[in-house]
Amino acid sequence: MRVSVIIPTHNEAQAICRVLADLPLDITTEVVVVDSTSTDGTPELAARMGARVVHEPRRGYGRACLTGMAAANLPDIIVFLDGDYSDRPSELPILLAPINEGRADITIGSRLHDNSAPGALPWHQVFGNRLATSLIRLLYGIKVSDLGPFRAGRTEVLRSLALEETTYGWAPEMIIKCAVAGFRVVEVPVSYHPRIGKSKIGGTLKGTVGAAWCILSLILRYYFRHKRAVKPRSA
Repeated sequence: MRVSVIIPTHNEAQAICRVLADLPLDITTEVVVVDSTSTDGTPELAARMGARVVHEPRRGYGRACLTGMAAANLPDIIVFLDGDYSDRPSELPILLAPINEGRADITIGSRLHDNSAPGALPWHQVFGNRLATSLIRLLYGIKVSDLGPFRAGRTEVLRSLALEETTYGWAPEMIIKCAVAGFRVVEVPVSYHPRIGKSKIGGTLKGTVGAAWCILSLILRYYFRHKRAVKPRSA
């Protein structure tokens, strides 16, 4: 299995070397760091650690992930991982196991378990995740507990989903489109730790509210879009 790891970054110089050093080399075929105009030397550090750096000047988490997917070199599986060391890259085998065993098309690392560090995920992010995943379960019938960024998927499945969200709506979009298309999504417990450096989203009120609105509105928007698309076929 060829495994490409995509890491979006923006000013993660304090953490990126630890992230790259912890990736299991025996199962990682390539690492693509998608950097969004960092000014602290992040891309240079990543390149020095052996990662292939792709520069994406346009902002947006989803955009960085899509750019990384397009740049990946013929992988069988694509992994998405944040560059702040809050998730542990050494747990990659846990994330890949259900796919390698033929039990899943997409895996999501759930941070809402006892093996996460206390306080690593602020209460408002826990609440937002619970609300969003409850809405996804209600509207789409797929059981997930977290919209965690540490996730993996079979390349052919990811590309068939035609992902298009360029902001934080990209995280629920993947799950929703999998549910609609009938692909298998499996959650696995992963540990979660306080990030290195300041959060660009969860660390600010504006960022938290903006991300929450983006995610919740997308879940509802895709639901009504899907209902409109299904009605003519049923008629």
